[in-house]
Amino acid sequence: MIAQNIARASMLFQSIHDINIEFSTLPHLLAVSFIYDLIAFSFLLPIIVIFFFLTKLGSYSICRILFFFIYIYILLFTTIAEYLFWEEFGTRFNFIAVDYLVYTHEVIGNILESYPVTMILSVIGIICALFALLIEKIFKIITRQESQQLTHRSWYTRSSIVFFSFALPVICFLLSNNKLSDITQNRYINELSKNGYFELFSAFRNNDLPYEEFYLTEQDEYLFPILKNELITKNSEFAGDGIKRTVKSIDDARLYNVILITVESLSAEFLSGFGNTKNLTPNLDLLTHKSLFFSNLHATGTRTVYGLSAITLSIPPSPGNSIIRRPGNENLISLGSILNSNGYESSFIYGGYGYFDNMNYFFGTNGYKVVDRANLSSSEITFANIWGVCDEDLFNKVIKESNNSYARSKPFFNMVMTTSNHRPFTYPDGKIDIPSGFGREGGVKYTDYAIGKFLLDAKKEPWFDNTIFVIVADHTASSAGKMELQKEKYHIPMWIFAPKIVMQGEITQLMSQIDIAPTILGILNISYTAPFYGKNAMNDKIERAFISNYQKLGYLTNNSLLILKPVKDLSFYNLTESHHEPVTPDSSTLDLAISYFQLASKWQYLQR
Repeated sequence: MIAQNIARASMLFQSIHDINIEFSTLPHLLAVSFIYDLIAFSFLLPIIVIFFFLTKLGSYSICRILFFFIYIYILLFTTIAEYLFWEEFGTRFNFIAVDYLVYTHEVIGNILESYPVTMILSVIGIICALFALLIEKIFKIITRQESQQLTHRSWYTRSSIVFFSFALPVICFLLSNNKLSDITQNRYINELSKNGYFELFSAFRNNDLPYEEFYLTEQDEYLFPILKNELITKNSEFAGDGIKRTVKSIDDARLYNVILITVESLSAEFLSGFGNTKNLTPNLDLLTHKSLFFSNLHATGTRTVYGLSAITLSIPPSPGNSIIRRPGNENLISLGSILNSNGYESSFIYGGYGYFDNMNYFFGTNGYKVVDRANLSSSEITFANIWGVCDEDLFNKVIKESNNSYARSKPFFNMVMTTSNHRPFTYPDGKIDIPSGFGREGGVKYTDYAIGKFLLDAKKEPWFDNTIFVIVADHTASSAGKMELQKEKYHIPMWIFAPKIVMQGEITQLMSQIDIAPTILGILNISYTAPFYGKNAMNDKIERAFISNYQKLGYLTNNSLLILKPVKDLSFYNLTESHHEPVTPDSSTLDLAISYFQLASKWQYLQR
């Protein structure tokens, strides 16, 4: 409990500007924190009881010291890990932490490259050794009289204690849930009330969240007409009973090449056009005036796989795992498969190892040739960290792959995923005026530099004038905000740059990553049939977006935000008011939000 309170204090200090704790909230916060801490302690109780009975309390001093050392070490280590996780994501251990335990190579490498791990572990070790010796001395004094009595207790008494120590955590885990932490509308306060150990176990338990089990639902037959009325456009018609639509172009297809660059963690707030004064994105700022710029686009989620699935499949977010990481996700209708049917060569090009987050398998079974770090020769890599090669090396590979397709007289679609704007934020020296490894701002500026250099290099190639460059973020650098889901924290930019194909300008209507694929296909004048939930921003009225974390699903309009939450819960905010307090939603908005999320969560409506 002491370790968790230390963690809470450090997190509170780190996010002090975002946390406005009212005095009336404190008793509730402290009570919930105490309950979660007790539950977490119950998880450790069996280990403690078994250990002390095996050592018979009074003997095996060395074993006990080792036990105290390991126990304290784990507490201190996880306290520091929680603080660093909070610093990165603004939340307690959650679904993301579970993923990090699965992908140990990238995560451990990232930690080693980002922090002075040897020094931290050494200091923790010294502190733990001193505490272990001190506790052993205190323990001997306290148990000098009690140990003899406990050692001779009956087998029945000792067995009862052991049984209770095992039964208690099971009961606590089955009866507890995260609803207790819904103290206020300020997400930071709610997160502070939680216990990191409990959240980690809970994430392991609930990493799959079936929509119909946890969220508000309606009959599919009731929802289909609502969603169909929302999706229908003047140039489309439904093909069957589901939401699959045939979108017809009135002009002949224009088979331009497409290079879609998905940039790691590129928040809109990094751009000068959105108020940033640090000159972090000079190349992208310049590109804004030479492109069709989308200034009101929002990411669907908080991780790369959520953004990639929205862009590739044009589907709203689902709770739990991204579709990219779920079983049975092969042979879906994707942007790549549609372009392939029109004679394209589609590739997914990634600077890291694509087994991470199941990206290689997903793209490889859905119409894409996969090119990742394993496909780069040593001569093609000038710099790399644990997440992947630097963005310059990645873009050089993109040019080579594009040249290969051009040599075969094939139009190409290259979907590119960058990595340099990711912790540890390391990159080649001498490229920008921020030293490598000095934080997020350096990662942003180097990525901007690499994109600018790539466009200059691409301009020298014979396919440049016939290529559409789409540059968009996968998600923002941080989604944590004062609200449960905060609109501004999902705001991302997008550029469509093709000087001889697409006129420069600005699209200001509210839109989502799920609208990117239909917009690209619209520019290419390609007719297609697909279960896409998105629309063509060039021709259709959209004015809605989807934002989410792994549990909460947000339906966003210009004036409101409706959030669906487990268990069968919701919040609705009027965004035109200065103070965002939850109010009662109108039935039409609620029905429309449920229709999107419920039907998109069902495999049968993806209609392979």
